[in-house]
Amino acid sequence: MSPVRRIIDLIAPPRMGVPFRWNLASTWVGNIGDGIALAAGPLLVASQTRNPTLIAAAAIVQRLPNLVIGLYAGALADRVDRRRLVVIANVLRALVIAGLAATIVTGRVSIWAVLTALLLVGVAEQFADSGTRAVIPMIVPKADLGIASARSMAGYLVANELLGPPIGAFLFAVGMVLPFGAQGAAVLLGAWLFTRIELPARLEAPTQQHIGHDIVEGLRWIRHNRAIRTLSLVIFVFNLTWGAPWGILVLWAQDRLGVDAVGFGLLSTAVGIGGVLAVLGYDRLERRVSLATLMKACLTLEVLLHLALAFTTHLVVALILMFVFGCYAFVWGSVSNAVRMRATPDAFQGRVGSVYFFGMTTGLLVGQFLGGLIATKWGVAAPFWFAFVGAGVTLALVWRQLDHIAHTEA
Repeated sequence: MSPVRRIIDLIAPPRMGVPFRWNLASTWVGNIGDGIALAAGPLLVASQTRNPTLIAAAAIVQRLPNLVIGLYAGALADRVDRRRLVVIANVLRALVIAGLAATIVTGRVSIWAVLTALLLVGVAEQFADSGTRAVIPMIVPKADLGIASARSMAGYLVANELLGPPIGAFLFAVGMVLPFGAQGAAVLLGAWLFTRIELPARLEAPTQQHIGHDIVEGLRWIRHNRAIRTLSLVIFVFNLTWGAPWGILVLWAQDRLGVDAVGFGLLSTAVGIGGVLAVLGYDRLERRVSLATLMKACLTLEVLLHLALAFTTHLVVALILMFVFGCYAFVWGSVSNAVRMRATPDAFQGRVGSVYFFGMTTGLLVGQFLGGLIATKWGVAAPFWFAFVGAGVTLALVWRQLDHIAHTEA
């Protein structure tokens, strides 16, 4: 067997099927494009304005679609052909990127053109992501959903976080339009790869009822499903408590650790390295430890991490803690996604997934806002104490339910 084939078999074991390999290839390629934009986007914004409000608006418009149309996109993914939804959304996303590139080439680019493009790309991405999430349980056996989620996260970490940004920054330095051309090409290639996936037949939802009814139906299903309801609340609260200190992390690093920009970058690198090691070794971990134990361990480490960082004043200690965070955070992501997908019927995968990610985004935004207020009044270490108490109380309340949640199936 060739080395390349061995690597492919290691990343996507043959038992998981050819459709999953096409899905993974599409996801990884798309993440490279997103990673390139992760660096090039802010650089383009900064080249058009030095107004802090407009620069902040660029970050807001990228999160706004999840809050405004996320639930609608999830309901649509349960109603239409999911493969077609993903492909069309990504083609439209590529067209918007091409339009932005055209304004750069012709010299007509402006901050308003950039903000409009970011918003439209974010809208298209919501539909693409909703369809992609809902497809995975259709093509992967339930026993392998955790591994599938881990491998997808590996692509996010390697392509989006580690490789894409430096490539994007380099291309932007060579020519302002180049990173957006590369991003558009990656999105189109990812869309083509997704067309190669053969999905099993499924009953599509009746289209005569208003899609608002579908959204309400999905929310009602979550309310009456104890496992998913509790998991959704845990996701919201833990992202809220996590967002509080992470929203002011740069200030904490400067004031408590005394680091410069390079030192702060090392903190993110430590998270990425821990995450990559965790997701690549996830299948071995899942074979040896039950899902319930993994969930309890990850959430306990989250509580203890907040406490440790509240006391930390040394960079080396902080780097070790960030590495640990990367390890358990991405194990938690793999486990929680697997548990959610196993417990959700196919007809509700889009809607439940959208509620899950809506809760994540809302929790982060609310947490970041609270973190800023808390740090202003009590100092940069205070948000970590807030996170420690909030996450700790929540974990104590749901501890016994985690055994039930981990083994619930549709």
